[in-house]
Amino acid sequence: FEQITRGARVAVSQGVRKIRLTGGEPLLRKNIEVLISQLAALHTPDGQPLDLTLTTNGALLARKAQALKDAGLQRLTVSLDGLDDTIFRKMNDVDFPVRDVLDGLEAAHRAGLADIKVNMVVQRGTNDHEILPMARHFKGSGSTLRFIEYMDVGATNGWRMDQVVPSREVLQTLQTQWALHPLAPAAPGETAQRWAYA
Repeated sequence: FEQITRGARVAVSQGVRKIRLTGGEPLLRKNIEVLISQLAALHTPDGQPLDLTLTTNGALLARKAQALKDAGLQRLTVSLDGLDDTIFRKMNDVDFPVRDVLDGLEAAHRAGLADIKVNMVVQRGTNDHEILPMARHFKGSGSTLRFIEYMDVGATNGWRMDQVVPSREVLQTLQTQWALHPLAPAAPGETAQRWAYA
């Protein structure tokens, strides 16, 4: 942890303002909250705190959420590709139920983590029928649901172009149930399109 923090301190001195902890699965790292507290103590040269965030599969989030918040974590991204257990396990090659992830998200909200994003990778023929159930579930939840196009990550995921659901199709699916309203970018240069639905 001390070596990671030392490297982060050098990066911050050179202008880095955001640090994201990812993996593998970062919550498997014993005492991850100690690292978070060390990173949260760093400040930019102009005295601003870092934007400190973590990406997780959510399996251990229910038991770790409060400790993460107390250590100084500010933002959280959770990967969740569907609400159906069979689809979820198939997409993520994991052996824990969706309920663990949903419980983790609830615990994160209770702990006071306010900026929570849920990433759903959409794959045609596998979980594209979960778009509307996911949108219904997270509507009004306080979490931001993000639909991610299925991407080629090399030879590990058997990617094929015909499995990609373009963002316009996701929008068309959502528009069968809700009126979508475009939102302004959250940050300069943001590549994602943001929408509210009512």
